[in-house]
Amino acid sequence: MTERLFFALWPHARQREALARIQGELPAGQGRKTHPEDLHITLVFLGDLHLKRRVCAEQVAAGIQASPFVLSLDRFGCFPKAGILWCGASERPQPLLDLLHALREGLLDCGFLPERRRFKPHVTLARKAGPLPARDLGHPVAWPVSEFALVVAQSGERPRYRVEHRWPLLS
Repeated sequence: MTERLFFALWPHARQREALARIQGELPAGQGRKTHPEDLHITLVFLGDLHLKRRVCAEQVAAGIQASPFVLSLDRFGCFPKAGILWCGASERPQPLLDLLHALREGLLDCGFLPERRRFKPHVTLARKAGPLPARDLGHPVAWPVSEFALVVAQSGERPRYRVEHRWPLLS
């Protein structure tokens, strides 16, 4: 039995509401909007996991020592080839990069291959959308990040994602 899992930053209610407002400002007919309860930032996609690999990934997460930080979501843009509209951060705070590095390095021991693409922190607002011009957000969303989560994808359900476990970030 396998489950599709990933590590993510999961917003608090205030940030989720702000992201849903930005999502609500998208032009009508611009793709399939992400369910508001599914808005998040993926850190590391793990894929379909058997129990043994999941346990290893959870042990890595439990051993992470990273500091809390504030992420400023200040940009709107799209990934035109993927048809994704997003809200993201133009700056990547060092504690975020430290968290990401610790996860990726630790997961090597579990047999995961590192992601080759540069990490672009973003929240997917809509999929299967046409391109829209990138722009700065008039009012950035300040997101105090104090934890990260292990999330499982549930096929055919909405919201689609369920947080399985959370780990605090400690100074």
